[in-house]
Amino acid sequence: MNPVIVIPTYDEAAALPSLLDRILAVTPAFDVIVVDDGSPDGTGEIADLYARRNPARIRVIHRQGKQGLGSAYRDGFRRALAEGAELVFEMDADHSHNPRHLPALLAAVSNGADLVLGSRYVAGVRVENWPFRRLLLSRMANFYVNWSTGLPIGVVSDATSGFRCYRRGVLEAIDLSSVSGNGYFFQIEMAYRAWRLGFRVHEVPITFEEHDLTSSKISFAIVWEAMWRTPILRFLAPRGERRRA
Repeated sequence: MNPVIVIPTYDEAAALPSLLDRILAVTPAFDVIVVDDGSPDGTGEIADLYARRNPARIRVIHRQGKQGLGSAYRDGFRRALAEGAELVFEMDADHSHNPRHLPALLAAVSNGADLVLGSRYVAGVRVENWPFRRLLLSRMANFYVNWSTGLPIGVVSDATSGFRCYRRGVLEAIDLSSVSGNGYFFQIEMAYRAWRLGFRVHEVPITFEEHDLTSSKISFAIVWEAMWRTPILRFLAPRGERRRA
């Protein structure tokens, strides 16, 4: 099914090499597109080195300056679709998303899901090395998403998850040019639009693993964007019957 993983990076030099090594060792094989926003710590050069060593499986998109998470995913998704990917995954570069969960996401798509979310909160709570205040903030954020948009919690319990897999048809139906979220709101917007269009959304349990390899990129602007834009989704996101590629 030609699965491709899109990984945005900014100052991930300490984390990216070992992550790519772990992904390359996963069976079945996954290709990777690294989208680097001009990292001053040399992350882009490290990605280039891996691409030269593994030209059939790793590609790199270099962008000028820090342009945002949503923008990086849109560029990565477009590249993956242009190359013919039928399944497009996304994950963080800092090892918070363990590659060992990739086969589980792939299996869920094989069983009929259109969008698969790696959820921290389905069938319990699975996070490691988080202070209670951060866990509370994350849980409250997801409850807020469900309450303000009408997205059923029985369908999506972790709309802010950045570990997921899309069928090609979902990305084509959503129309990436119409998606404007650029922080963590991007994840909320994409999940809500897929559900609103009638695609089958499924969650699989993952363990979110906090590491010290990179610093947190959460800012007030990112939180504020999600707070004020999430309730508007139910009025702006298009409805539709389930669409197929």
